[in-house]
Amino acid sequence: MEKLRFLTSAKAREAREKFGTPLFIYDEATLKAQAESALAFPNAFGLTARFAMKASPNAAILRLFKSLGIQIDASSIYEVERAIRAGFLPNEISLSTQELGHGFAELLKRGVHINACSIAQLKKIGEACPGSEIGVRFNPGLGSGSNNRTNVGGPTSSFGIWYEKIDEIKNLLQHYGLKVICLHTHIGSGSDPSVWSKVALMSLDLVREFPDVHTLDLGGGYKIGRMNDERSTNLQEIGQPVKEAFLKFADETGRQIHLEIEPGTFLAANACTLLSSIQDTTDTGSDGYSFLKLDTGMTEVLRPSLYGAQHPIITIPDNPEASLTEYIVCGHCCESGDILTPAPDQPEVLQPRKLLEADIGDLCAIEGVGAYCAAMPAKNYNSFPEAAEALHRETGELQLIRSRQTLDQILQNEVAAE
Repeated sequence: MEKLRFLTSAKAREAREKFGTPLFIYDEATLKAQAESALAFPNAFGLTARFAMKASPNAAILRLFKSLGIQIDASSIYEVERAIRAGFLPNEISLSTQELGHGFAELLKRGVHINACSIAQLKKIGEACPGSEIGVRFNPGLGSGSNNRTNVGGPTSSFGIWYEKIDEIKNLLQHYGLKVICLHTHIGSGSDPSVWSKVALMSLDLVREFPDVHTLDLGGGYKIGRMNDERSTNLQEIGQPVKEAFLKFADETGRQIHLEIEPGTFLAANACTLLSSIQDTTDTGSDGYSFLKLDTGMTEVLRPSLYGAQHPIITIPDNPEASLTEYIVCGHCCESGDILTPAPDQPEVLQPRKLLEADIGDLCAIEGVGAYCAAMPAKNYNSFPEAAEALHRETGELQLIRSRQTLDQILQNEVAAE
């Protein structure tokens, strides 16, 4: 049976009393420990670790990582501005985006590092800022991930410029006087050291083609096991062959290449608990299921509904003698897919969990929600407000870092038709 990661039952009840539910609670100690692990990634000639802020963009989280020496990987011009407002300098931010390029010129002038992720983007940058120093994101032809929604390399992925288009890239660089100083690759969410080693070698082969490149960004995607039986990436294990590849490259070429990585899930996933209240129970007879209905769901944690992702779930009953019972745990949306206990990688299939028997009013904790949950919900579906967020400090203090949204805030941008 799963256990609470950093909260106690008493602290969970205290959190509900102070801030209500649903409530995301981030753990400061875990965030710091994961940051220290990322900063220890093996490297030959220096390392920059960037937080993929799309995973969890709350300003309090960003400021904590900045204080630890982590920089920013942004995925939109809006994330760039959000990071700057949280205290990052423009030159501490790297942007790799699917946007066509409006606003790139101003960001480059301010010092933001931009990776061209398509031929069209490269042209836009050249037209707006000829002579600039930029990065180029390649699709190296190889990917990693449990499904096509977490695999961002290879022929099924639109991310980055296909590696066989080097000549076209070089012609554009020459035409616009652009200088490529960084190459970027990112293959998806996987933990296989052999895949990472192979991609590092493929990426270094691309570096050979661009003599001004001094930095290679290998992206993120370091898998974190949220469930007890899931494997997590060992950064030392996957990093050592990467370091050796950089050393060999230096021996062959005389070029000492700086390494960048962009962890998101690795830094934040297991550093957060979503605290909810059980607001109803029901069953579908002896041949059916018993259901726990929470005051949260896909409006906070979309991953199970989206692709059958697994999260530890722990009921916190008031009854100290509660026994184990099989439940389907479902959310509060009027949506048949709002299920928190699907079968692994199969969002359409129900898979009951053995949990402590619980009743209306008891607490339920969903673990491993620090990445791609608060940042990636079915926002305001059924007009439910966004949940509050709190930080569990190392002192044990609970500090509010985002208030619960109000209905007025949901409606504030609506304009009445004439």
